[in-house]
Amino acid sequence: MTIELHTWNTPNGRKISVALEEMGLPYKVIPVNITKGEQMAPGFLKLSPNNKIPAIVDPEGPDGKPVSIFESGAILLYLGEKTGKFLPKSLSQRIPVYEWLMWQMGGFGPMPGQVHHFIALENEQDRAYGLKRYMAETRRLYGVLDRRLADRDFVAGELSVADFAILGWAWRHPRHKVDLADFPNVKRWYEALMARPAVKRGMDAKLD
Repeated sequence: MTIELHTWNTPNGRKISVALEEMGLPYKVIPVNITKGEQMAPGFLKLSPNNKIPAIVDPEGPDGKPVSIFESGAILLYLGEKTGKFLPKSLSQRIPVYEWLMWQMGGFGPMPGQVHHFIALENEQDRAYGLKRYMAETRRLYGVLDRRLADRDFVAGELSVADFAILGWAWRHPRHKVDLADFPNVKRWYEALMARPAVKRGMDAKLD
């Protein structure tokens, strides 16, 4: 059964297309053009009460019944549970997956997202304070990630949904004005992930 991915070409959307490809799940993209306000449409609101992409509809959800899920972190955990892939079975091994997924959701997303906002402003005075504040915090978060990856291949040890979540935002590092050469462990991790065929398919999938 084909999963519907309601999304747009954003870091949060890419998290899910990469995960679906890595998990080998069939899906079809239903674009939600956020530049035209389509995320505010009543039909999409039924899937995503917060009017944010992405959302999925799985026609073969729990007990074989259709289910819709919003919030990219929740979607990743659901897909990991559904497939048994990229989400360890033991609680002790899940803990770092949960930690680093929440790290992405609470920091390495909202902070670079503010960079995206302020860098697009035309008024230099409006841009200056926001960029100074949020670029500094974004670089700090890259540093946190770099230290985490100093002695492991992936953030939770084995490849997991947490890596897919973080990758969606690391993909936009040029827009963050971050040179990955400054964070060599992140650079190694990023290049290894981007070299995976399924990740490449997920990144190349047309989401808009």
